[in-house]
Amino acid sequence: MAVHGDHGAHAHHPDLQHHFDTLGQQHEAATLGMWLFLITEVMFFGGLFLAYMLYRIWYPRAWSEASLELNVLLGGTNTIVLIGSSLTMALAVRAAQTGLRKQTVVWLLLTMALGLTFLVIKYFEYAEKFEHHHVPGFDFHFPGPDAGPAQIYFSLYFLMTGLHATHMVIGFGLLSVITWMAARGRFSPAWYTPVEMSGLYWHFVDIVWIFLFPLLYLVDRAHHFA
Repeated sequence: MAVHGDHGAHAHHPDLQHHFDTLGQQHEAATLGMWLFLITEVMFFGGLFLAYMLYRIWYPRAWSEASLELNVLLGGTNTIVLIGSSLTMALAVRAAQTGLRKQTVVWLLLTMALGLTFLVIKYFEYAEKFEHHHVPGFDFHFPGPDAGPAQIYFSLYFLMTGLHATHMVIGFGLLSVITWMAARGRFSPAWYTPVEMSGLYWHFVDIVWIFLFPLLYLVDRAHHFA
């Protein structure tokens, strides 16, 4: 007699949800859902990038002057850190796909360590802005005639990098759960969907920074010295 909710050969896998016929179908649905979510994120950050570019066209001199106040060394270091974290995340996904439990945990822990390194560096960068009174508000100070537009620049800087850092914190929490699951042996070559979906999210956050770094730190700085 068939067991209630039986879906065939994959029915005995504990992670097959009742509304899917196979693990493959479940994986495809999860992948589609994650890509749809990332599309909404692209639209969200795209609006911020558009606002930044419009103000940059309106206030080119202020953008050039304000960009000089950003710490390229810290921003560049964070870029390297995130590129490294994308590599370790990809290796974690590969280890999960091949059933290498210990390696999956190690690569996930390294990814989290690099993510935490990014946030610590960003903390020191933000602290520097507070010290120099470059945080928009009543205490904001910027020498010269471009103080008003410069405050808009730093408002967008904190908004865009702050939202990015928030996504990093969410990713860190997500990877903490995934690492715990991996350590308990929840993943196998038959089912590793949470690791792969977390990897897609992490890569997206890294890609956003790849656009933020040159746009905020380099483009207008280069224009200033041209």
